[in-house]
Amino acid sequence: MLMWSLQASFPYLKGEYHVQTGRGSVSVIVYGDQDKPALITYPDLALNHMSCFQGLFFWPEAASLLLHNFCIYHISPPGHELGAGPICANVPSLSVDDLADQILEVLDFFGYNATPLLGAVMCMGVTAGAYILTLFAMKNRERVLGLILISPLCNTPSWSEWFYNKVMSNLLYFYGMCGLLKEILLQRYFSKEVRGTAEIPESDIVQACRRLLDERQSTNVFRFLQAINKRPDITDGLKRLRCRTLIFVGDSSPFHSEALHMTSKLDRRYSALVEVQACGSMVTEEQPHAMLIPMEYFFMGYGLHRPCQFSDSPRSPLSPSCISPELLSPESMGLKLKPIKTRVSLDV
Repeated sequence: MLMWSLQASFPYLKGEYHVQTGRGSVSVIVYGDQDKPALITYPDLALNHMSCFQGLFFWPEAASLLLHNFCIYHISPPGHELGAGPICANVPSLSVDDLADQILEVLDFFGYNATPLLGAVMCMGVTAGAYILTLFAMKNRERVLGLILISPLCNTPSWSEWFYNKVMSNLLYFYGMCGLLKEILLQRYFSKEVRGTAEIPESDIVQACRRLLDERQSTNVFRFLQAINKRPDITDGLKRLRCRTLIFVGDSSPFHSEALHMTSKLDRRYSALVEVQACGSMVTEEQPHAMLIPMEYFFMGYGLHRPCQFSDSPRSPLSPSCISPELLSPESMGLKLKPIKTRVSLDV
């Protein structure tokens, strides 16, 4: 019944797979033509593709851009998929390195491993998911063509993040997915403009996210939170990334300063930052329209365009050489401001 309802809502859905890896089972939802290059997504803490990427993929212009050029592989952290039960207590907890290594096994399972070029993929992650994908790219540089990171992490937790993670861990352990925990998570995801006030009700996206959080198993969220809270600092490895990187962050995100720090450590020739005004961490849900133009310029560097311009093509290496490098400068990826710092206003 679950698969039928998903199929009715998403006509491009190919199916849900449970990929057995050396570190446990991984749920992967596949959309699109598997002869096309892969776009891997990874959500933030306590979320899955339905609560983290639905806004972007339901935005018609963005959906046409992404589904025309890619086959989408939505990877869920262990126990975060729709309908997941609690992970058995005797199953070992995974580190961030384990989670990153699972992605490589998922790509091999789907056949994106014929050669380093044919096996290379695009990656899109939100906050904790952005960290996992960045770590994967650093460990497997020949397998990643590009990174699209939304409110990413790269340092060890700051004091304030550590404190909130500790509070969430205690709430999960003693009270499960209680109301206070959900409020802390919603503050992590969304700006106050959409969370509502005593006079203004919550927006639809916040209400939908709150309902989806009700379905999470507290023990599974606790495991992912522990892995993220123990993450190492990967700043030193950012300069060695070979792929182009596009970063989005809302200016109301609690991880805004971390995104700025990460951008400053990346090679300026191959990275750009888009700051979205009056937006929280989940730009994909809160303001997906702000992502369209920067993504279009980003994909142009690989010869990828909207479907109104080009017809479908089979899976092949995405060649960054088919467009002038100047079009992939930070200025061209965004709009007009200083290199590496482009601000997208609400009316874009």
